[in-house]
Amino acid sequence: MPYLGGEDTVRELRRALSNPNVQSDQLRYRNTILKVIRAMSQGVDVSGLFSDMVKACATVDIVQKKLVYVFLCSYAALNPELSLLVINTLRKDCQDPNPMVRSLALRNMTNLRLPSLMEYVEQPLTAGLRDRAACVRRVAVLGWAKLHNLQPNSEIDAAVVNELYSLLRDPDPVVMVNCLRALEEILKEEGGIAINKPITHHLLNRLSDVWGQCEVLRILQRYRPQSEDELFDILSLLDASLVSPHPQVMAATLSLFLSLCSGLPAVSLAALERVRGPLLAACGSVSRELRFTALCHIQLLLRSLPGLMGAHYKRFFCGYAEPAYIKQRKMQVLVELVNDDNVTMLLDELKGYCTDVNTDTAQAAISAIGRIGRSYSDRCLEILTGLLALKQEHITSAVVQTMRDLVWVCPQCSDTVCLALEGCEETLQDSQGRQALLWLLGVYGEQVSSAPYTLEVFIDGVRSEVSLGVKMELLTTTMRLFLCRPAETQDMLGRLLHYCIEEEPDMCVRDQALLYYRLLHCGIEETQKVLQGRRSDPSLGVLIGRPSEPISQWACSFNTLEPLRQGTVETDSTSRGSPEHVTFEPKPNTDLSDTLNFSLTLLLFLGDEKMEEDYMCLEEQIQFPAIPHCSPQSLQAAMQLVNIQTLAFTPPHTLPWRVYLYTHTQHAGDSPHITLILGELLYTGEANQRAVLKKALKGFLSILTTVLHTLSSERK
Repeated sequence: MPYLGGEDTVRELRRALSNPNVQSDQLRYRNTILKVIRAMSQGVDVSGLFSDMVKACATVDIVQKKLVYVFLCSYAALNPELSLLVINTLRKDCQDPNPMVRSLALRNMTNLRLPSLMEYVEQPLTAGLRDRAACVRRVAVLGWAKLHNLQPNSEIDAAVVNELYSLLRDPDPVVMVNCLRALEEILKEEGGIAINKPITHHLLNRLSDVWGQCEVLRILQRYRPQSEDELFDILSLLDASLVSPHPQVMAATLSLFLSLCSGLPAVSLAALERVRGPLLAACGSVSRELRFTALCHIQLLLRSLPGLMGAHYKRFFCGYAEPAYIKQRKMQVLVELVNDDNVTMLLDELKGYCTDVNTDTAQAAISAIGRIGRSYSDRCLEILTGLLALKQEHITSAVVQTMRDLVWVCPQCSDTVCLALEGCEETLQDSQGRQALLWLLGVYGEQVSSAPYTLEVFIDGVRSEVSLGVKMELLTTTMRLFLCRPAETQDMLGRLLHYCIEEEPDMCVRDQALLYYRLLHCGIEETQKVLQGRRSDPSLGVLIGRPSEPISQWACSFNTLEPLRQGTVETDSTSRGSPEHVTFEPKPNTDLSDTLNFSLTLLLFLGDEKMEEDYMCLEEQIQFPAIPHCSPQSLQAAMQLVNIQTLAFTPPHTLPWRVYLYTHTQHAGDSPHITLILGELLYTGEANQRAVLKKALKGFLSILTTVLHTLSSERK
């Protein structure tokens, strides 16, 4: 046989198809058609054989019909006129006594995708909806969806839509699901299929027999029960699917559960408890994709139930052969499961991951240890200090960045961190690690004895430095160190400013150097006001952990792709140079009222702390003005803006909701005294509470109310 790519191939195939001897032998004829399909799949243009293949479809051999229909559907768009010859054969096959032939003819009639043939297709499709064979009804239902997709501007007859609605009660489950899909496509502009009470209960009663349960459950989320009794009847029907061994069905059922129980948080929490077993089973699945998806959704559930997986933390230990993205996600889950009982075992496990051959996994493990260090700083600092002794570049860089983030949250760790920094600059090569080291030297330079010598090495090599972030951080660090150790830093600061102003080609570095140079001309006091800011985040100095969130905040994203995009590593070291550049964005809380009325109980202690008899105590209870579109998180952000620190608070979705606050000021003068303010912020949910406002606190309330109104307007 000639080469498949030549014209001789098509010529010989045409000769074989038109040979009477080949046509009379059914096996030879089928093999010739098979050769045509093989040549077509290899890219040979066999469209010239269209008329010969049309003749070949007039046969009782189902295998030959399937082969010919594959060819005709592929080349029908190139031969629309000759395709009319196929319609008669297809319509004839639609009346064949064999249901397989009827379904095959209907399927390929709609697969021709020719608008000119649609008028010939509608009648067979309508008849197919009433066919006795289920396989024909399945094809006919989807055929109407294909017909609408081919001509989206044309309207489907209302009688056909009613017929499709009636087929929702078809005894064949595949026909029922196909009807849902077809109606969703046909009625897309009207919002999809209309779900009412009879349809909902019919679908739920047949849910266990349905092929395509996930799609049915997704469509049922549109329905809202009209009474509480009906709601619990629906939940009872869904109960078996909630613990389904198939993770897809379980996830779709839980999503419907959460949608129906948006006003019943206790029922939602019980549902989350029920799916713990299926989720843990999915985490051990053979499929890597399924494991990763299950881990992402577990992270979502832990936002509302932090202790949901606490007893099963060993199920999230990483396997040696697991891919890096699964290991990193498991480590994020382990951080959420830390408590006093398992912290030692979890830290030992994470310590082993720090030397993983994959650098991303090792750095993620070090970052996880740092996040645990916010609650267990001594144990974590011991591990981090030990990792510095390994003298490996990527490990040292990750440890220094983690230490920087840790002292920003827990300033009490600064002494240990400063001792560990000695000599680590020799191992650091990447820009992010050097930026972290420079920030630590600038903020805690007076505690690091070798800080000026380390800076001198950086300044001597500034001409060969390629990282813009390192240069800008070096400028800030040198300025800060000059303010606390001027004798040792003055000369190197002058050399650095001269280079950055006179020789540095980058405009950003030059402008920053000019700013610092002019700032020094304003005096040391002005320079200190600008550069010597906070060493840590006061809102995180005492408050540890993350409060549980209401389920309503993430329920709409469950069983979607959103959890796969969320849950990334919380440390943003690769995207910022200094922790103080991070801004606080409060999250809205939908469980509490949009308009909040708070009562504030303040205890004021005035006097010298060394003379207890001179202390004066003032207790006052105040009523906050009603602030529209405000949440407890917004209020916490406002407190931070006026330098009021959060000590502790109850979960946001509980009532009464309390926040314990504190701040202090120191007044200099002839009689120095310290003012310590402790406050309890209480929200009871009552709209009318007695308002008592003292003149001495009007200024404070005015500022706080202004900030709250600003935050609430941003939410709009």
